[in-house]
Amino acid sequence: MAWMFPVWAGNDLESLRAQFALQDERIDYADAKLVVDRLIEPATDTDAVMRELDGWERAVRSQVPANATPRQVLDALLRTLYEPGTWNQEKPFTYDLGDPLGHNPKNKQLAVYLATRKGNCVSMPILFAILGQRLGLPIALATAPNHVLVKFADESQQAWLNVEATAGGFKYDSSYERETGISEKAIQNGIYLRPLSPREGVGVIASSLMEHYGAGQQADDLMAVTDMALSANPKDPVALVWKANAYYFQLQERYVRRYPDAAKIPAAELADYQRLSQENLAWFGKAEALGWTPGTEEQDADYMKSIENEKARREQ
Repeated sequence: MAWMFPVWAGNDLESLRAQFALQDERIDYADAKLVVDRLIEPATDTDAVMRELDGWERAVRSQVPANATPRQVLDALLRTLYEPGTWNQEKPFTYDLGDPLGHNPKNKQLAVYLATRKGNCVSMPILFAILGQRLGLPIALATAPNHVLVKFADESQQAWLNVEATAGGFKYDSSYERETGISEKAIQNGIYLRPLSPREGVGVIASSLMEHYGAGQQADDLMAVTDMALSANPKDPVALVWKANAYYFQLQERYVRRYPDAAKIPAAELADYQRLSQENLAWFGKAEALGWTPGTEEQDADYMKSIENEKARREQ
């Protein structure tokens, strides 16, 4: 049975809906990312971004030896992006310590990242996945709480290697589990650290759009995007939580702002008010049942401490 998207989803989301409708083998991460970026920032020059991506692909290929293995291509990609050299004009891509929590949404856009070469845990792995896909590497996007990473299928080890794109290196699953507080339940249910299919990866890419609509409390558009993501991955924890928030925004818009006193909601509208309240709680419940937990102040403090340590290291 084909997934039917809500009829209230805006026409401006047709380009994103078309991405989710593609079969895995036809999905291009660059196309998907630029669709999302243009929905957020219509002035995005997609042709210019594509030309830059072409240039970076050529730069990587110039570092690849003849008859290279996939691992050698991966190493060339890492070197091209993260090590200073003529291939990147001695200006490698680095983590943006000035906006470590990604509070500035523009910093998650591909055009901005390519221009500044300062990224975050959204822009950095997505660019890596885009170039990896262009180079024919066996890669997939994956997530941890509030984080995106790339997985590489290493044939020699018969295992998936985690590429930590914010640092240009590798990292064990156990490190993510410890640092981000991933529970055993979450691992068993496959909501984190699992290599995602390309369609599921489009859902990860679309998380920036969910954040954009959430910031504007654009409930119906937010609901539409979360439904698209959940059609590809029903266990997407980010989409589950944003869907719960979409119901909350609908509740605020339709009732709370009109009737500050809930007792004054007309009887004819009471059932819808109760439905939205119940759905809001239910979708948070679905996320929690799979192992999602909200972040803690302690985790935020530990992360900011690591950022300060990295700033001090760079200044040495």
